[in-house]
Amino acid sequence: MTAHEIDYTIYGEEMQYVEIELDPQEGVIAEAGSFMMMDDGIKMDTIFGDGSQKDQGVMGKIFGAGKRLLTGESLFMTAFYNEVVGKKRVSFASPYPGKIIPIDLTEYGGKFVCQKDAFLCAAKGVSVGIEFSRKLGRGLFGGEGFIMQKLEGDGMAFVHAGGTTAKKVLQPGEKLKIDTGCIIGFSKGVNYDIELVGGIKNTIFGGEGLYFATLTGPGVVYIQSLPFSRLANRVLAVAPRAGGKSRGEGSILGGLGDLLDGDNSF
Repeated sequence: MTAHEIDYTIYGEEMQYVEIELDPQEGVIAEAGSFMMMDDGIKMDTIFGDGSQKDQGVMGKIFGAGKRLLTGESLFMTAFYNEVVGKKRVSFASPYPGKIIPIDLTEYGGKFVCQKDAFLCAAKGVSVGIEFSRKLGRGLFGGEGFIMQKLEGDGMAFVHAGGTTAKKVLQPGEKLKIDTGCIIGFSKGVNYDIELVGGIKNTIFGGEGLYFATLTGPGVVYIQSLPFSRLANRVLAVAPRAGGKSRGEGSILGGLGDLLDGDNSF
């Protein structure tokens, strides 16, 4: 096994965090900004790329960091190592309401493809790369563009998603249609493509966009009920604009209602 073998516990319901137990000399890598807390005795180190075997050498590290720029992430990742005797723990939190999903890469043939911002943390030795789409239609209209994240190795990885999650096991040839933003990730045997919604009324008035994502088995698919983009759009829709007014949460008192219930903006 090339990746470190780690134990973990996930806490919480809607605002989860994962606590990872590290034996001496074990390590974990994480996205910058996901750290929550750690025991004394754990060393934190900022690294280029993911620190996997694929990123050895100067050019490997530069290429690994460049891959992260393509996925919209920081150039750097953070590594945490247990450098003392005895077990130590480090915790990482999801950045928005939803679920943290543990992914044992050995159960998925050593590869799992996920959304660009889904990766949270993984055992040291797991490679965090990019997955290019070879289909023009999927790249232009698939919601995630030409690039998704690719997790490879034989260790544990953790991804986060919005809302409630669903796991679907697809049989060979079985097809599932999903909103393009609701995909969390899928195993390497799944074929990802897009399909027109169809019908003039559906296209113009359906409010679901022009395309479905189609995932065809065999393999495992993870789906989220509340993509962060959908949540952000709803927040922006009711947020006061510059020089505008609050919608007052539907109160007939409007601004006076805000004064009475203490919901004030200064």
